[in-house]
Amino acid sequence: MKYTKTKAVLNQLVADLSQMSMIIHQTHWYMRGPNFLKLHPLMDEFMEEIDSQLDVISERLIALDGSPYSTLKEMAENTKIQDWPGEWDKTTPERLAHLVDGYRYLEDLYQHGIEVSDVEKDFSTQDIFIGLKTAIEKKIWMIQAELGSAPEIDE
Repeated sequence: MKYTKTKAVLNQLVADLSQMSMIIHQTHWYMRGPNFLKLHPLMDEFMEEIDSQLDVISERLIALDGSPYSTLKEMAENTKIQDWPGEWDKTTPERLAHLVDGYRYLEDLYQHGIEVSDVEKDFSTQDIFIGLKTAIEKKIWMIQAELGSAPEIDE
């Protein structure tokens, strides 16, 4: 099969972007405290961006004759992003740090996709991976700045 490893990365991203969207939803729903009025609507923007990435990734997988995961069960069984129970015991900074963890994982997965698609010479998918990784790196930097952490992408 053509682009076998690239398609595997794409489908992993389908599961992980779906999970990340849910984690952002949870952050949105369980947010309290300082900066609520600023951060709560910002989570809507974060979800839209991740959902847009999910659509691009899924459609690229289909264009390569792949079959994206499409059930909650498949997403849950295949994601590698850790979730938390929906409880009130986490602060907003803790939840934002959890988002950074998820974004860092996605950054690494996009990098892996860049490398795999290079080997398989699927430069169109590689271009997608590069663009989406760049967006994830910006998100990491922005959240780290909100948390008062060093602005470096790789910390």
